[in-house]
Amino acid sequence: MAHFRKRGNSWYFIAQGGINPKTGKYIQIQRGGFKTKKEAQAAAAEAQLSVDSNSFVANSAVTFKDFAAEWLKSYALNVKKSSVRIRQHQVSLMCEVLGQIPLQAINPRVYQKALDTLIRSGFSANTISGAHTAARMVFKRACEFYVLKDDPSRFARPPRRQSRSIQQIDSVPHYLEKGQLQGFLKAAQDNGLAGDYALFMLLSYTGMRVGELLALTWQDIDMKAGTISISKTLYMPDNNAGHYELVPPKTVSGYRVIDVPPEVIAALRDWRKDYALEKMRWGNDWHSDYDFVFPATNRHGYPRTQKLIQLRINRLLKFCPLPVKVTPHVFRHTHISLLAAAGVPLHEIMDRVGQTDDETTKRVYLHVTQHRKKEASRLFSNFMQSAENE
Repeated sequence: MAHFRKRGNSWYFIAQGGINPKTGKYIQIQRGGFKTKKEAQAAAAEAQLSVDSNSFVANSAVTFKDFAAEWLKSYALNVKKSSVRIRQHQVSLMCEVLGQIPLQAINPRVYQKALDTLIRSGFSANTISGAHTAARMVFKRACEFYVLKDDPSRFARPPRRQSRSIQQIDSVPHYLEKGQLQGFLKAAQDNGLAGDYALFMLLSYTGMRVGELLALTWQDIDMKAGTISISKTLYMPDNNAGHYELVPPKTVSGYRVIDVPPEVIAALRDWRKDYALEKMRWGNDWHSDYDFVFPATNRHGYPRTQKLIQLRINRLLKFCPLPVKVTPHVFRHTHISLLAAAGVPLHEIMDRVGQTDDETTKRVYLHVTQHRKKEASRLFSNFMQSAENE
């Protein structure tokens, strides 16, 4: 039952809102600022209805920043660390404009103004859109925990994501032609440093991601069967070999077993001999938590960094100049392009490189197979013309 009082020119009410599960005491609902007693009675009835339907939201002074921090802790329990880093960045951006505001004081108008402030500050549409997505996740949790009754971001209008131009959509990622790849691998074989030839053979003959390659251990390689099992990827955000983690693939399709040809196995056998000597040389100083196929050169037994692979690429390009920019990922695109040129169907290529649906792979595949489409059209035309002459 609610009690009504008048203070000055306005009315307020005090009502009972059930028992607080934390304290075991009754919650008091107190609202004020109503012009008439009738308005206060209507508000009290609405509050009582929300209590009865278990949708009552008690007053809370928790700020957006504090609640978002709690949400991030929970979010981090179920996703990869790389995903957490992205959400942390997005949430920190929203905290710049909403951080100190009590969560319950953020209404649709306040939230839209916050987005508009970010737009005027010069952030890109894609950046703001990502921050908006993270904020919506925070508000959704607040509603689930009865800290908020409604999501203030529900009808907000963030700037549209920047659409790509036709040229960007049609552009094909860099990859090496067959002769260019052969020249680069020859340079790695003749002039490469420790492990270079086996490493670049693996990248170009399997299409695996560089993080997958750096996470490989010798136990993942079956020399007799000629297969490599991929079940993890390397997470090393600061390119420090001592700060690594092995995390599962991002999707189920990332788990796979790849068949590799004899020449790759031969390169790995040769490299393993040098690897074994190096491991023996360092003895107890060797980091032995995992038996990484490609260890770091200055942190013995730790995994190699992506930065080092790029440095090795740059060094080999002095012996074999190429007309395209070469990064570790280029070898993945190259593998896809050569499989397409060899006539391997797209779905089999995606299965081999651990994808279910990827626009980059499709663009490479379609670009490489364009000549086959023209050939199909020519063959069909020749067939129809020969039929007319019969």
